Amino acid sequence: MNLVKAVLFDFGQVLSLPADPIVWKQMLTISGLSDAEFHREYWVYRHDYDRGTYTGKAYWNKIAAGAQTIFTPTQLAQLIAADTDLWSRLNVPMVEWAQRLQQARVRTGILSNIGDEMAAGLTGKFDWISAFDYCIWSHALKLAKPEAEIYHCAARGLATDPANILFIDDKLENIEAAHSIGMQAIQYRNHADFEQEMQRRGLATLLNPEVAAAKG
Repeated sequence: MNLVKAVLFDFGQVLSLPADPIVWKQMLTISGLSDAEFHREYWVYRHDYDRGTYTGKAYWNKIAAGAQTIFTPTQLAQLIAADTDLWSRLNVPMVEWAQRLQQARVRTGILSNIGDEMAAGLTGKFDWISAFDYCIWSHALKLAKPEAEIYHCAARGLATDPANILFIDDKLENIEAAHSIGMQAIQYRNHADFEQEMQRRGLATLLNPEVAAAKG
């Protein structure tokens, strides 16, 4: 197995936890839609929003149109803000591990399918994001996982050969796409399973990079 010189993280459901059910209910109240309507419309346009086909405001207006309603400017602003909160519960063990990697001078990056308003909301909310060596928010490139080119962009941004990058994502299709361009990759399900997989692959020292750095 090739030496890991950089670790590339997905944001949603890797650095953060799954969507916050409390915020989801708040969004239902703001929108005035039923759970079924909101769920359907939220996801049907989401990939296009993440890919930059729609701005945040255009995305929410598409949701309104799909549900045969209109959102006021106040509703739009509230929904955009709540959407950031929806994905803001942090997966603390992964965030802390990323920070330990950074302290040990292991290159780190974020590769996330995310729209413009979401990217602005998250980077404004979490100052620790700025410590990553390179971040790709898909909307800015008009690309999205699992398109191969976005992985090549991440490798170039990290100035690291794909074979020396470990990519972590919760979706199998994104893991397979990373493998297809030569990256090492692990599908994230929960932290215990992730650590077991790291150990199985002989990457246990990477879990405690500060110890490895001290020994080195």
